[in-house]
Amino acid sequence: MYLASTDAVAKASEKSGARRGRVAGPVLALGAVSLVTDISSEMVTAVLPLYFVLQLGLSPLQFGFLDGLYNGVTALVRLAGGYAADRGGRHKLVAGSGYALSALSRLGLLLAGGATAGIGAALAADRVGKGVRTAPRDALISLSSPPDALGRAFGVHRAMDTTGALLGPLAAFALLWATADAYDAVFVVSFCFGLLGVLMLVAFVPGRAQPVGMAAPKTARGGRALDLLRVPAFRRVLGAAALLGAATIGDAFLYLLLQRRLDFAVSWFPLLPLGSAAVYLLLAVPAGRLADRTGRRAPFLAGHVALLGGYVLLLAPTDGWPLLIGVLLLLGVFYAATDGVLMALATPVVPPERRAGGMAVLQTGQALARLVAAVGFGAAWTLWGVSTALTCAVVALTVAVAGAAALLIRTEPTSPTEPKSSTERSP
Repeated sequence: MYLASTDAVAKASEKSGARRGRVAGPVLALGAVSLVTDISSEMVTAVLPLYFVLQLGLSPLQFGFLDGLYNGVTALVRLAGGYAADRGGRHKLVAGSGYALSALSRLGLLLAGGATAGIGAALAADRVGKGVRTAPRDALISLSSPPDALGRAFGVHRAMDTTGALLGPLAAFALLWATADAYDAVFVVSFCFGLLGVLMLVAFVPGRAQPVGMAAPKTARGGRALDLLRVPAFRRVLGAAALLGAATIGDAFLYLLLQRRLDFAVSWFPLLPLGSAAVYLLLAVPAGRLADRTGRRAPFLAGHVALLGGYVLLLAPTDGWPLLIGVLLLLGVFYAATDGVLMALATPVVPPERRAGGMAVLQTGQALARLVAAVGFGAAWTLWGVSTALTCAVVALTVAVAGAAALLIRTEPTSPTEPKSSTERSP
C-alpha cells in the first residue's frame, strides 16, 4: 500500500512538471510575479517607520498600534479571499484581483497630492490587495507541488519574492537621487511594476491547479474553511503559529531599536531591511530543502530561536557593527526558516478543496496575534522603557517556543512522504 502511494506521488509529480530536484512551472511563474510586485510595494513602504516615528513624532505605543493594525486587521480580508478562491477553484482570478488592487493603489498615492487621508486610503488599498491575494497564491503553490517538495517550492517562491524586496528600496533611492527627490516619479514607476506583475500573472500562471500527490485529510461536515478548526492537526498548527506570533514583535521595532542603540544617520534607516532580506534570500531555498528532508517542525522552531537570539543581542552590551550584523543576520534566518516552512507544514493537513481558505485562516490567526504583540510591546516600551520591554519579549518568546514545540510534536509524520494516521485525519 505504501509503495503504491509513493509511486502515485512520483507519477503525479512528473505530470505536474515538478520532478525531483525541480520546481513546478506555476511556482516559478508565481515567484516572478511576486518579485515584480514586491519591487513595486517596497519602493513605497521602505520609509514608513521612519516617517511615522521620527518625522510625525508618534510614540512607540502609537506606532505599535499602527504597525499591528496595518498588518493585522487587513489580514481579515484574507478570509474572504480564501473563501472566494476555493469556490469553483478560482485561485488565479482572486489572486489577480488582489495584485491589481495593489497596483492601482500606487496611482492613489500619486493622486493624493500629500493629503494624509488620501495617502492612508491608498496604503489601505495596498494592504487589502495583499490580504486578498496571499492565501490563493500560496494555495496555488501547494497545489502545484508534490508533498515531498513543498518546502523547496515555498523556499524558491519566497527567495524570488525577497529579491523584489531587495530591489524595491534600491530602485526608490536611485529614482530619488536621479530626479532630485521627485516622489511622483517613484509612484509612477511603482505603478508600472505593479501592472507588469498583473500581466505576468495573466499570461504565465495556469487558471486552475490540479492537486499533486497524496490526498489530505477531509474536512468536517459543512465544507467551510473554519470547519478545519475541528481537525486536531490543523488546530495544533494554528495554535502554534498564533502563540509564536503573539510573542513576535514587528521588524520595524527592531530597526528602530538598532537606530536608537547605534545612533546612525536617519538617512541610512530605510536600508536596514535590505540586510535581513539578503540573508532571507540566501537561506530560503536551503531552509525549504532541509525542511523537506528532516521534517518541517524543527526548522520552524529553530527560526524562532534565531529571532530570540536577536532580542537577546539587543539586550546585551554588544555595540557597533557586531550588533547590527548580528541582529540583521538572525532576523533573516528567522524568516528563511519560518515563512514558507509554515505553509509547507500546514499543507498536508488542509484538503485541496479548502486549501486557500485554510491558509487564510492560518495567516489571519498569525497576523492577529502579531497585532497583539505589536501593541503589547509598544505599550511596554512606553510605560516601562525599552530594556524592560525587550526583557518581556525574550521571556514571552521563550515560553511560546516551548509551547509550540509541544503543540507540533504530533503534527508531522516521521518522514515527509509517510501517510498520517487516521487519528490525524479527522476529529
